[in-house]
Amino acid sequence: MSSASIYPTKNFHIFGKGISFSVSPTIHNAGFEHCSLPYSYTIRESDSIDGVASLIADDRFGGASVTMPHKLQVHKLCDEQTETARLIGAINTLIVKDHGRRRTVTGDNTDWSGLHSIVVSHSRDKQRHPSVGLVIGAGGASRAALYSMHKAGIQKIFLVNRTQATADKVKEDFSQVFEIEVIATLDAIPAKPDVIIGTIPADTTTEDQFTSLFGPRGLCIDMSYKPRQTPLLTATQKHPDWDTVTGVEVLLAQAFDQFRLWTGLEPPKEVMAEAILALDKKRAGAL
Repeated sequence: MSSASIYPTKNFHIFGKGISFSVSPTIHNAGFEHCSLPYSYTIRESDSIDGVASLIADDRFGGASVTMPHKLQVHKLCDEQTETARLIGAINTLIVKDHGRRRTVTGDNTDWSGLHSIVVSHSRDKQRHPSVGLVIGAGGASRAALYSMHKAGIQKIFLVNRTQATADKVKEDFSQVFEIEVIATLDAIPAKPDVIIGTIPADTTTEDQFTSLFGPRGLCIDMSYKPRQTPLLTATQKHPDWDTVTGVEVLLAQAFDQFRLWTGLEPPKEVMAEAILALDKKRAGAL
């Protein structure tokens, strides 16, 4: 019996604005095809989350990835949120569950779990537990980054953002769970971080901004993946005992968790990663 006869046809999407470059369809469609699932995944851009409400209401809607600027507003189209998504205050994953005649749309967050898996794996490989973390930026992705550090056991967590009032609000939102210290500028950090997570668009940064951050060793993750080689990663790679993780690797880590939530299956990780490499080669050949 084929998978198509077991699984009904479903439509998955990524919701956001300015996302025509997204590689998420390449990742997820490769996974669906490998598992012989009758699912499709497409880009759906809209100025506001209300612009995709009809897609979510469609009976064939299977779930979605949610990116900026909709991560903080999509909750209003959900029937429920996971406790983690509610605490983080940002949703990047929509999951549909059928209960006979009733269906529910649940908002979840896999940004944090993807980051958490990367940090924990690095700590295990290096046999070194990080104690100081720095998050750059205070948007929806930043909230997931901060929570991932907390769950990884990092005791001292610093946050810097261009608008300090926004960072102060994030600090307050998490204050009942863990402590965040807001710093005014990157130069003002009182201790060298062991883990750095960048959450702001790479094209708004320069390499010189980050030169003062690095201690003897650590891990730097940049969630931005356009371009793949960001100023933050370039600055980090001048320090040989620092390891770097690209935005595409972060995207894959959270996509693996999305795949599990949507399908109940283990993601074919190598297939999904190789699909991005093939896309990169195709794009490079077109230039």
